[in-house]
Amino acid sequence: MWFKNLLVYRLTQDIPFDPQALEGALASKPARPCASQELATYGFVAPFGKGADAPLVHVSGDFLLVAARKEERILPGSVVRDAVKEKVDEIEAEQMRKVYKKERDQIKDEIIQAFLPRAFIRRSSTFAAIDPKMGLILVNSASPKRAEDLLSTLREVLGTLPVRPLTVKIAPTATMTGWVKAQQAAQDFYVLDECELRDTDEDGGIVRCKRQDLTSDEIQLHLSTGKLVTQLALGWQDKLSFVLDDKLTVKRLRFEELLQEQAEQDGGDEALGQLDASFTLMMLTFGQFLPALFDALGGEDTPQGI
Repeated sequence: MWFKNLLVYRLTQDIPFDPQALEGALASKPARPCASQELATYGFVAPFGKGADAPLVHVSGDFLLVAARKEERILPGSVVRDAVKEKVDEIEAEQMRKVYKKERDQIKDEIIQAFLPRAFIRRSSTFAAIDPKMGLILVNSASPKRAEDLLSTLREVLGTLPVRPLTVKIAPTATMTGWVKAQQAAQDFYVLDECELRDTDEDGGIVRCKRQDLTSDEIQLHLSTGKLVTQLALGWQDKLSFVLDDKLTVKRLRFEELLQEQAEQDGGDEALGQLDASFTLMMLTFGQFLPALFDALGGEDTPQGI
């Protein structure tokens, strides 16, 4: 269980995350299939294992892992539009009258209801790790919408969940631009070979670089014209690499082979043991990496009153 992306949320109050109480809360909203006339359903699933006996909360030391699954019916808009047009054309031809918006919308609703039972079903899962001691919830996603879906559903079953996206005191674009200009990142971090540069004005140009020497004169020229670094590929120690963006989203997170090999040794031969070992090692690594990242970006910004 290695996260591939990371959105970090700060708990603004101390909450006693009792595993048994959390298990009971999640069980009140389990994931379930879409009924024939439902567009989507959302609920919690076991992060590891299958079947009714698989726990909805995986506990490893001080860390908790939960997962939610969304099931939705995929109804392409072009299919609906074509069916609505065909029905409207048929009515107008047979009854010699114009079909107006209100009736057109009613026809659309009827077509959607008729098509739903035959629509394809798509399932997607989102994982979140809770570290009560650090006061953080870490969501394995690069989409704030998917993260908020999980957090709001968790809030619903718990009755409260005071969290906010973690922010830092200095704009990440300023820090990342400074690192590329100086051709050196903060201690234990190093700049890799990928970045995105943007002009400061709204309609300005965008330059995306991959497998590029970011110390080159070409990159420095772009920076000298006022472009800012809005995404930057970075490495940390010899443990992981990632892409950081201006919203503090960590993307394409990759744990180096040394950590993966250690998890394989620690996990034994059982699949569940391997998953548990990798999750634990990942969270212990985050316990060092995230404070170092926040410090490198100027320190965490804590609003007054929190």
